[in-house]
Amino acid sequence: MQEKIEVLGVPFDNVTMNEAATRVSQFVASPEVHTVFTPNPEIIMLAKKNEKLFAILKKASLVVPDGIGVVIASKIRKGGILKERVAGYDLVQNTMKQAAGKGYKYYFLGSKPGVAKEAAKQMAITYPGIQIVGTHDGYFKPEETFDIIEDINKSKANILLVALGAPKQEIWIDENKHLLKHVKVLIGVGGSLDVMAGVAKRAPLLFQKTGLEWFYRLMKQPTRITRMMVLPQFLIEVMLNKEEKK
Repeated sequence: MQEKIEVLGVPFDNVTMNEAATRVSQFVASPEVHTVFTPNPEIIMLAKKNEKLFAILKKASLVVPDGIGVVIASKIRKGGILKERVAGYDLVQNTMKQAAGKGYKYYFLGSKPGVAKEAAKQMAITYPGIQIVGTHDGYFKPEETFDIIEDINKSKANILLVALGAPKQEIWIDENKHLLKHVKVLIGVGGSLDVMAGVAKRAPLLFQKTGLEWFYRLMKQPTRITRMMVLPQFLIEVMLNKEEKK
């Protein structure tokens, strides 16, 4: 059984990037539907206030630490330490590297109008042979969900990337996963489609490897300071609640 490490009550799978990608591959080949989420400190703090989000994360098939702050938190708490940061964007890219050979069929759902289509176009260039069988933007009304589900089912996608932002994407996945006929893996990907489309840029590799992507984004967008304040709040919360490993 996969080792779980809890950070403020949210259970994370203690896996490397390669191990996480292997798990996704296994999920696609299974008869069941699986959910994959990539919480960062901001999402963990949100889950502390949102019982629905917290419950969804607790029962997910795979939960990996998107932010370096989560890995640091695992070192502060008592018990096991998370092996490494498994960024959601990189996890998806790792699945795409092997997509053509494994028969993955992706559907992109979310972001602003036009972004998902552009992301599909760019990924088709980056990974020749990849099958992206459908897209839909994230600006839809609740009553349009049925039509979107029908489109996903008609596409016969087996991997659905949902980019609606937390907690909307997690709740949408949880409420609609049982309606999908062919999808085996649903992944909450936040702003990943924007990056794939070239609308947003990731931090340079140096910032990524040193766990300072958050600092790079802050330099680029000083208005994010309010959101960034959740990181020290998160670490203080962890130090005050050094829970034992479950």
